[in-house]
Amino acid sequence: MHIYAFGSICRGEVDLFSDIDMLAIVNGRDDRFSPKDYSIYSYTRIGELWEQGNPFAWHLFLESKLIYSSDNSDYLRSIGEPSAYKSGLADCNKFREIFLSAKKSIEGSVLTEVFDLSSVFLAIRNFATCYSLHIDVKPDFSRNSARNLGVHSIPIDNSTYELLERARVLSIRGVGEILSSYDVGKAKMALNKIESWMNEKISTITSDGYERI
Repeated sequence: MHIYAFGSICRGEVDLFSDIDMLAIVNGRDDRFSPKDYSIYSYTRIGELWEQGNPFAWHLFLESKLIYSSDNSDYLRSIGEPSAYKSGLADCNKFREIFLSAKKSIEGSVLTEVFDLSSVFLAIRNFATCYSLHIDVKPDFSRNSARNLGVHSIPIDNSTYELLERARVLSIRGVGEILSSYDVGKAKMALNKIESWMNEKISTITSDGYERI
């Protein structure tokens, strides 16, 4: 059994709304770990993610911290680097589709605006993480991944980005400052710019102009 911390706590990005991401790697079923508190994986599944070059494998390899080992080994370090990440185009397209679905929902109804803006933030963050993995820059798994891409960063102002992040925290944790109608309107005004940014980044992937890690 191996237990790791990963995510914001390992990057030192802890704030009032941060959670603590924990990974348990086990053999078979282990009732000591609740899915509410841990991401639970078998050694076989971890090996599959490593072989696929999955973004989560790279996240764990680059940022996780060992908390406990039943055999005094650091299992994730011992299995070496994951395979090269090769699904950048497919993954970025997947998160663009999530964004487009949320954008369509926002345009069609006011009843789920905060939830839809939360989905927009999820799509932006994961899109940027996958893009950072694909191109020759430092992979970024943080909530600010879309703002940390240098010349490729999302072209919206910080206040709008933070509104989207607030919507995410409200939707998944039920805490934080409620978004006003003005806040929602401001976030909605950025949607076309976000869509154009995603389309432009995908075009750079399809042009195959970047090295893979």
